[in-house]
Amino acid sequence: MKTLRRAAMLVIAAIALSSGVGGLLPRFDYARQDRNQIDAAASSAHWLGTDTLGRDRFARLLHGTRLSLLLAPAAAALSMLLALAVGAASGLAGGLPERAAKACIDLVLSIPWLFLLLMVRAMLPLNTSPALSAVVTFMVMGVLGWAAPARILQAHAARLRRSQFMLLGRAAGIARARLLWRQALPNLRPTLLAQFWISVPVFILAEANLSLLGLGVAEPLPSLGSLLREMETVFSLGGDLCRFAALLVLVTVVSSLQIAVAHKEAY
Repeated sequence: MKTLRRAAMLVIAAIALSSGVGGLLPRFDYARQDRNQIDAAASSAHWLGTDTLGRDRFARLLHGTRLSLLLAPAAAALSMLLALAVGAASGLAGGLPERAAKACIDLVLSIPWLFLLLMVRAMLPLNTSPALSAVVTFMVMGVLGWAAPARILQAHAARLRRSQFMLLGRAAGIARARLLWRQALPNLRPTLLAQFWISVPVFILAEANLSLLGLGVAEPLPSLGSLLREMETVFSLGGDLCRFAALLVLVTVVSSLQIAVAHKEAY
């Protein structure tokens, strides 16, 4: 499992490094338009051709991949912080806080996550700047995506609270804060990291769904989801950009899930 986890991490690191370094090169400007090469095929000047506005598709793929790989982990980290604060804290506390947090988690989970995300995102202004729309989109995902990880962390924390080593530590007079810091959090870390790596592809796919509906990252800023919008038209189903964007999404999702599974099973 360690070999698979390392291979998956190397794949994601290679994609992130290539998109990050390539996106910084002046040649790959995602917003520059070449009016003489509109909807052009792949060539030495434009490796994946150009879109209907004459923008280089390979440059947009680089920038879109970098954007998704930067903001999706940030949204997952925000979601994990909320899940840790609501789920793990209530599970370790027990009693009324645990029951109240469980009722809150059940209420959030009873609402279809994607529809809730669509509703909140549709209420936001559509005339925001592209950079702000990208940050807001992934921030909304992080704020709304905490419930499922919180349920898992709460159950794990409740088992830790009733475990023998925690009871022995409390009986020995160890301070509660020290017991939580030295015993509870290290035991919660594998579950927390596994949920983090599961959330990253979930947020990438959620952004792709939002972009397909026109509620994702605003133009001209590209993302993997907005690049997949070209698949809406029949004529672009076989386009190189769509194939590469879909392949990157697939590889990223599979690699992230493999890291999550391998990391969980390693402990």
